[in-house]
Amino acid sequence: MAYAAARKFMVDGQLRPNKVTDPLVLAAMARLPREAFVPAAAQPRAYADEAVPLAPGRAMMAPMVLARLLQALAPRLGESALVVGAGTGYAAAVLAEMGAVVTALEEDAGLLAIARKAWQAVLPGATPLAVQGPLALGHAPVGPYHIILLNGAVSSLPEAIAAQLAEGGRLAMVQSQPNGVQHAVLGTKLHGQIFMHPVMDATAPALPGFAPAPSFVF
Repeated sequence: MAYAAARKFMVDGQLRPNKVTDPLVLAAMARLPREAFVPAAAQPRAYADEAVPLAPGRAMMAPMVLARLLQALAPRLGESALVVGAGTGYAAAVLAEMGAVVTALEEDAGLLAIARKAWQAVLPGATPLAVQGPLALGHAPVGPYHIILLNGAVSSLPEAIAAQLAEGGRLAMVQSQPNGVQHAVLGTKLHGQIFMHPVMDATAPALPGFAPAPSFVF
């Protein structure tokens, strides 16, 4: 398969028409080979406008949804970032390519192994720090973080993760409502409180280990 052509079409046919305008997001996703972060059997679907299965119960977020979340986060060079539910490491790689200092939290050792191999192959600079552990606990030892990306859909934001966001920091996720509707949301932390704002209607694969009761209702 001509992955380079598929990657160009992803940028020009999926991202740009869906209000992705941030040049750093576009450049990072244009350069990184998404197929390197997908198990061999699913590589032909790496650039599809849909979630890509990675393992039982786990999937990679659709390119456009990830791009819109990253654009909303607006990472700046040198900012610390936590990716919760890193999976095979693609979202963490995009953030690192954009200049963030990334900690990638994942509970599945097999997915982390794919991530480490892919990072070594495609990232010329500093690679993300891989951490294995329960997703809902975040990773406090490296925090607080300027940016937190929940790399999938959750119905609530655990206090442990909220506490790891620095004052003035930004948090992005896809939130699942009790009626099944999902929204991409951006949170900013001011005076110790996270204020959530809608970004767009979006769907994303669910992350495991998060409580079903929503913390924020629109």
